[in-house]
Amino acid sequence: MTAETQTVPAAQSAFHAPFNRFAGLAEKIVPDWLIPLLLRFAIAPVFWLSGRTKVDGLFTLKDSTLFLFENEYALPLIPSNIAAYMAATAEHVFPILLVLGLFTRLSALALFIMTLTIQFFVYPDAWAIHLTWIAILLPLIARGGGALSLDGVLKIR
Repeated sequence: MTAETQTVPAAQSAFHAPFNRFAGLAEKIVPDWLIPLLLRFAIAPVFWLSGRTKVDGLFTLKDSTLFLFENEYALPLIPSNIAAYMAATAEHVFPILLVLGLFTRLSALALFIMTLTIQFFVYPDAWAIHLTWIAILLPLIARGGGALSLDGVLKIR
């Protein structure tokens, strides 16, 4: 290809110019550290608050939690009482790590797997909300917690 065939027609260039200016402005206004910080703080409460509904006090599983895991949340291959403790633990530990930005990729991956488990085995009709959670978790898995995280400060990849 020659340089002439690679150039953008003037009409197309004029059409794209305002969008390109806006994109350039947005890239200058939104710092790179802000997006992963917002993603971490957006998803952590979803799982933390769910975990809090499963326990009494510091960490005693409620009878209602065990009942739900025996009847409504029953998973294949994992006994219900073990699944209940695993879920309650995950919903307390990983959101804290996300807020701190410590082991962000691992924490996001764990919550991603939990989301898929919920989607396929517990609430298959709740795909819209689960897709939202996945959309938040995937960039954290792929890119990490960002510069404003303990991962960034400690240089943990």
